[in-house]
Amino acid sequence: MLNPSPLLDTELMQFVSTRGHAPAVGLSAAIAAGLAPDGGLYVPDVLPAPRELQAGATLAGTAADLLAPFFEGDPLQDALPEICREAFDFPVPLRPLGRDGDHVLELFHGPTAAFKDIGARFLAGTLSRLQAGKGRDLTIVVATSGDTGAAVAAAFHRQPGVRVVVLYPDGRVSPRQAHQLGCFGDNIQALRVAGSFDDCQAMVKQALADTDLQAQVPLSSANSISLGRLLPQMSYYAHAALTHHARTRRRLNLVVPTGNLGNAMAAVLARALGVPIGQLVLATNANAVLPAYFNGGDYQPQASVATVANAMDVGAPSNFERLRWLYAEDDGELRAAFRAFAVDDVTIRATIASAHASSGELFCPHTATAVKVLQDLRARGAKGDWAVVSTAHPAKFEAVVEPLIGESVQVPPALDALLQRPAHAEPLAADYAALREVLLHR
Repeated sequence: MLNPSPLLDTELMQFVSTRGHAPAVGLSAAIAAGLAPDGGLYVPDVLPAPRELQAGATLAGTAADLLAPFFEGDPLQDALPEICREAFDFPVPLRPLGRDGDHVLELFHGPTAAFKDIGARFLAGTLSRLQAGKGRDLTIVVATSGDTGAAVAAAFHRQPGVRVVVLYPDGRVSPRQAHQLGCFGDNIQALRVAGSFDDCQAMVKQALADTDLQAQVPLSSANSISLGRLLPQMSYYAHAALTHHARTRRRLNLVVPTGNLGNAMAAVLARALGVPIGQLVLATNANAVLPAYFNGGDYQPQASVATVANAMDVGAPSNFERLRWLYAEDDGELRAAFRAFAVDDVTIRATIASAHASSGELFCPHTATAVKVLQDLRARGAKGDWAVVSTAHPAKFEAVVEPLIGESVQVPPALDALLQRPAHAEPLAADYAALREVLLHR
């Protein structure tokens, strides 16, 4: 694994491409670019040394403390505490779940009822400051499998100097997710793509690497490839694990539902910085590229398949590139650090139904994958304290959840307000030339 190394007081942390063929840049430049010029993802050239982080702060305080080494010396350094206060103004509770030692970390209490709100709001805070005073608008182009696009749209809605173009796979997101994506208007443009999330993601990456396009339309990304979204996602893991450790003196093990690996990558980095996180177990849906790899197979991206846990319908997880880079391309060491399990649709549905029938718990399909994996781990004798990471409110997936539990799911007020707005999305072929035209001519 990459060796953490303390920076000298006179040194500015640099960020390099996972592919090694792009110049090192500072944090602000890496956030503004989104993707490195060689098509790689930005990572710190060295990790800060693990620190003695303290529990008891607010989530915003924990975030500012955790992220400080990455921002030191950067133009955004002085604004970091304020950015954190703006972004982290809703709770992320760690609450008991069933048996003693089991917990659920709820990350869906933001304005669009998904964990993506946290990274998106932080990214908006950084880019709004970097964009201030510039003559040309910045276009943020983002691919979404369901939740990312709405979180980004909400975070940047009506923000001066920024235009957002959201691509989503037509017919492969829930009806409420689709409504959220198209309900903002103003500086937000939603495109329903005749293809899969992987098609959307490939088109976004191609746009970001198109130097001729960038010369005419400055672009950035808000997908989990963005460093400005990845880094703040460490904060909720740090806050939960530090609070738990202060109370119990035990590390918190995590089961993370994952598609593009950004949420899990954040937990990896938090642990490397000294956060008392124990084991990290990945839960996927039937898109089982990661379980196949961690069980000893080759890493083989595949075409994604549609499932009831649609936000994880990813066949080529982008952040695997960061994960492999972090472990210095050592597949043996990387495989030894994680376990990953796939859960099919039948089992996801059964988990949602049985959890509600037995204890009244309500889970979205993505959270249910992690709940099932934790149940299986316990059945095989897993010890210690565990948290299932709950990524979205079940009301976003009423078409799946409500028939299984036999009743309506109460819609959170913020989500309900979005659903009351009219929505519109424009059709787009799964073709880069079509996206390029949209970006050039609004």
